[in-house]
Amino acid sequence: MAGEGTGDRADEAVVYALEPNLGAVEFQAVLVASGLAPRRPAESLDRLGRMLAGSDLIVTARLGGRLVGVARTLTDFAFCAYLSDLAVARDVQGLGIGQTLIAETRRAAGPEASVLLTAAPGVETYYDKIGMPRVAHAFRYDREA
Repeated sequence: MAGEGTGDRADEAVVYALEPNLGAVEFQAVLVASGLAPRRPAESLDRLGRMLAGSDLIVTARLGGRLVGVARTLTDFAFCAYLSDLAVARDVQGLGIGQTLIAETRRAAGPEASVLLTAAPGVETYYDKIGMPRVAHAFRYDREA
């Protein structure tokens, strides 16, 4: 993990970490705060819990202890990684948190794994802006080794 990044809010640092035991309540809160809730089963804590339990890699971003971002990935750490959820609370968007969550996911998945995701409708331009290569109907980083 890269550890800490500088946030723009009262000089607080954004802390990035692997959190394999992230709870469904916090996950739900960041989905709602990010605007992703309508596209995820955010109303069901049971289902969110199962989504988390089935994840191979959960990278979080916290600001002042509050969960403000999460990247949830399914991977074999050897060939491919599907970044299934990337959520950043709206009030901290624009600070580079999403881009750092992707970078930390890539680092944790390893150089042999490609990282791909499908963008939520309407946010494709974000991935273009940060330089994530496009693939037909998806975005993907090619394997580095």
